Amino acid sequence: MGRMVDGEWRTEEEQIDLGEDGEFERDSTSFRDWVGEEYPAESGRYHLYVSYACPWAHRTLLVRALKGLEDAISVSVVDPVRYDQGWEFDSDVPGATPDHLFDAEYLREVYVRADETYTGRVTVPVLYDTEADTIVNNESAEIMRMLDGAFDEFATRDVDLYPEGYQDEIDHRIEDIYDPINNGVYRAGFAGSQRAYTRAVEDLFEALDEYDDLLADRRYLAGDVLTLADVAMFTTLYRFDEVYHTHFKCNREQIADYDNLWPYLRELCQLPGVAETLHMDHVKNHYYRSHADLNPKRIVPVGPDPDFFAPHDRDELPGGPPETLRQ
Repeated sequence: MGRMVDGEWRTEEEQIDLGEDGEFERDSTSFRDWVGEEYPAESGRYHLYVSYACPWAHRTLLVRALKGLEDAISVSVVDPVRYDQGWEFDSDVPGATPDHLFDAEYLREVYVRADETYTGRVTVPVLYDTEADTIVNNESAEIMRMLDGAFDEFATRDVDLYPEGYQDEIDHRIEDIYDPINNGVYRAGFAGSQRAYTRAVEDLFEALDEYDDLLADRRYLAGDVLTLADVAMFTTLYRFDEVYHTHFKCNREQIADYDNLWPYLRELCQLPGVAETLHMDHVKNHYYRSHADLNPKRIVPVGPDPDFFAPHDRDELPGGPPETLRQ
């Protein structure tokens, strides 16, 4: 892991941040500007740095795919396995790419290019402005919103993931799932005490049970339309059975055990464009090989290999994806 301190890489800072009773605490992101007046939306101007393994980066790739922004916003993909030098570019790894902008060896070089005295974690996703030559934003929730709203004129699909009339519900659902589910799996996996771990797991499965009930008669999290809330939920559910259940000890149940969450996940996997963002080989190699403190021998499990493309049988529920996403 490691972090930057005044523009220099420090591997001795690689410990997980924990609160007083062993609770995992996630660092806040540092670049929080928006595409708009200072950084105008233009096709070909912006570049995404991502990892296919990272659920936060995956969110931005999903919005880019669902909107059809592939030609407008280019992408570089890091090596899924992160050792003590941080995210690395290695085009010899299937699915990974070079740094298409600067031919950097490590993502931290891009951070220092934007701020030569940068202090903090080097994380994905990163939205880079090639005209201003700087990082605009590295907060996934905000990049999702920008990709959905600021680049509509360049999108090849008419998809609105933050529609009027649903915005309060979308905001509520994104906030509601963040701590117990999106971050909850990390709270469990990186807990520094039994008490912190147990609390995280209890919060996680209480929330999953609640959302399984919600989806019994609701097509999507905010109602009958696909939204950013579903994107935020999807990336955690996709990784759950293959990684979080075992690696992070979130093992009370698998998503495949749920009556509604499991077909809901399959429906989202089968939307046009989504399959191209799914790289379970990157996901599993990242978690099981990067976290030596949790998996010292770095052995990657062979299963359970859920069938994300089996029929989902949710078309009987009201609503559905936009016409441009109907296969």
